[in-house]
Order: sequence, then structure tokens, then C-alpha cells
Amino acid sequence: MKLLFVGDVIGKPGRQALKRLLPRLVDEHNADYVVVNVENMAGGFGVTPETLAELDDLPIHALTTGNHVWDKKEVLDMLEHEPRLLRPANYPDGNPGRGVHIGETSAGVRVATINLEGQVFMKNLDSPFRVADRLLADLDSRIKVVFVDFHAEATSEKQALGVYLDGRVSAVVGTHTHVPNADHRVLPQGTAFLTDAGMTGPYEGVIGFRSDRVLQRFLTQAPAAFEVAKRDVRLAGVLIDIDEATGRARGIDRFLVPDAGA
Repeated sequence: MKLLFVGDVIGKPGRQALKRLLPRLVDEHNADYVVVNVENMAGGFGVTPETLAELDDLPIHALTTGNHVWDKKEVLDMLEHEPRLLRPANYPDGNPGRGVHIGETSAGVRVATINLEGQVFMKNLDSPFRVADRLLADLDSRIKVVFVDFHAEATSEKQALGVYLDGRVSAVVGTHTHVPNADHRVLPQGTAFLTDAGMTGPYEGVIGFRSDRVLQRFLTQAPAAFEVAKRDVRLAGVLIDIDEATGRARGIDRFLVPDAGA
């Protein structure tokens, strides 16, 4: 089977690119299952019912997030009532929502999507390594295809989790930095890995935001409201070929597709 993952969708430009390009990519690559990270979808920070509703007609099976999942107050109710929408599983008990989603391909292959957040340069959360251990131990052993979106800052932590889970999950793909990496590979025990898939949004600025606003903050160290950039919009992600019988990855290819309609 083929699993297609789309990296952080940034604001309206990212949403529009996703709507224009995803159906074509699914058809071109015969993708069986689609996961999309949506944590920056509403103005660059968080997700709302309105922005999520824009994706209703798209072939998306699971929606992952990260540290910005909490930025819009409406998400608290959304996490309880939208089963596809995940938040990182290693947030403390008592938070709404869940960090694991179980779905199926049209052929009936069950797929588990796990959402985790890093600790290095991030919040003081439970260990993503130990939480992954618990989640995998509780997972139905008949589910062979397991995809992990690891929303983390440090490349070393992302690579370490990939090595730690090698042979136990089908893929570990990083998100959060918005910068696509080129270290995609299948690890020795059959887990596909990429440090960061990159963002789906405008590449003209700095990690998707207007350069002048970002530079103002760096130069003055004073608060400056970020605003989503507009030009050079691209869709970033990966396509992973997985043996559905064993859960092992056979290959991983990354893509960065310009949105000609932007």
C-alpha cells in the first residue's frame, strides 16, 4: 500500500494548495491512505471548524497537529468530536482528544496514525519514546501499518526516535520546522524515515511568514505579530510504499510541488 503524508499546512495559501493539488497527487501516485498535518492551518496558528470544513471534500484519513494545536479555543471541542483530528499523545492526561487514530484503506487495510511531540526546545512533556512504547504495546497486534508524525524541533531527537522505533512502525516523519529535509531513507529494520517533511504554504518568507515581521522580532527582540506570506506556494510531503502484510516500508520519496494556481 502507499501512504501519502502532507507536511504542516500554513494558513490560507496552504489550504488552497492542498485543495488544488492533493486530489491530483493521490491519483498520480495511487495513494491508498492520506495523513495531513493541520496545526498551522488557521492564519498560521492552530485550526478552527471553518478551516477544517474546507477540507471536507478531500481524501484525507487522519489529521495530525503539534504544539500549536491549542492556539484556537474552538479546538477543545473539535478534539472531542472529530475522530480524525489528533493532538500529540504525550501531553498530560486530562487534555481533550487523543494521539492515535485507527483508519482503513478502501481495501480494508487498517492503519494506525500516532502523533507525538518532542521535548528538546519544546514543552516539558512526557517522553515521546516511552509514550510510543506504551501506545505500541496497547495497539491491536493485527494492525501492521503504523505511521508516526513526530512534531519536534531538534533533528537529533527526530532521528533518535526513528532509530528507536525502527522495525516497530512503518514510518517516522518529522514536522514542525517547516523546512524540508533530504535525509529520507528506509532504516535497517524497515522503518521509513525523514527528519522533516517541510511545510505546505508560501516559501517566499521565513518558515511561511512575512519576512519583515520575522526580521523585526529578531532585530528588536520586541513582540511582532506574524502574518502568513503569500507567494511561492508549494505542497510538501512524502509518499511511503509499505508492505501491508508486515508493516515494513519498501521505499520513501519526498516531494515539493509548486502550486501553479496560487
